[in-house]
Order: sequence, then C-alpha cells, then structure tokens
Amino acid sequence: MLKIDGMRLRKAMGQYGTGIAVATTLDGDGAPHGLTINSFNSVSLDPPLVLWSLSHKSGNLNAFSQSDHFAINVLSQQQKEISVRFATPEADRFTDTDWHQGETGSPLLRDVVACLECKVEQMVEGGDHVIFIGRVVAATHLELPPLLYHGGAYHSLGPALD
Repeated sequence: MLKIDGMRLRKAMGQYGTGIAVATTLDGDGAPHGLTINSFNSVSLDPPLVLWSLSHKSGNLNAFSQSDHFAINVLSQQQKEISVRFATPEADRFTDTDWHQGETGSPLLRDVVACLECKVEQMVEGGDHVIFIGRVVAATHLELPPLLYHGGAYHSLGPALD
C-alpha cells in the first residue's frame, strides 16, 4: 500500500479553497471557547446535520468534547482579524470580539455571514482528529461576501462566473 506523509496531504488539501468559520462553545464553567476552522461541511438536510473536525492536540478539545452544543460562525471577508485571533494559540479570543449567547448557550459572533447553532449528535474518532457531527437547531445568515482561504492565504470572493 502506498503511504503519503502528512505534509504532502496538507499541501494538496491547501489547494482546495474553503470558507473560514469559527467554532464556539461554552465549557462547564460557562467560559467561552472557540477556534478558527475550515474543516466544515454539511452532512444532511433532513435531519439538518453538519460536521467539523478538531485535532487531538487542540487546547480546545476538552471544552468541545464535554459540551452538548456548539456554533459555527461563518466569517465575512471583513473579518480576517477575527480569523487570525481565533487561530492564534493562547490568544484572548473573546475579549475584543463582539458576541452574544445563542439559544443553545454557544457564543455567536456578530455580523457573520452565517451562524449555525448545533446540538452535538455524535463525536467520531478520525485518525488524529475528532469529528463533531451536530444537529442544526437554529440558523441565521446575512447577505455578505465570505472570507475564503486557499493556498495558505486569505482571499475574497471574485465576480461570479457565467
């Protein structure tokens, strides 16, 4: 069987353009936790399910794995600073971030392209990550251009192709 190293896979996957989101939750003490993700995908419309993955090495793993809820906050192209803040280890991520609690209790960031509040449906071991599958219980969106990521850099949405 052929074997591929992690860096080669990472570089290949970097050519797949994605949106950028921030996953958020509250821990058992009510403290907010969150991180920048691009490993986000819809799974099913009926029932409404989404998934995202989190490294076993993440400092956020305990907060998310012990919570029964999370939110996915899809960032707009004006929110690169938020993406960088939530991707920086040990950053005080929520102090300068405008947010409020949603119906599930998860932190919801303001002025995002879309926000999906989820109840944890399942956690699945996937190699060096945990895959979180959530049932969407509330969803909102704004008509804003999304923040995109490709080839290790942030991008904005260009004109639509015919």
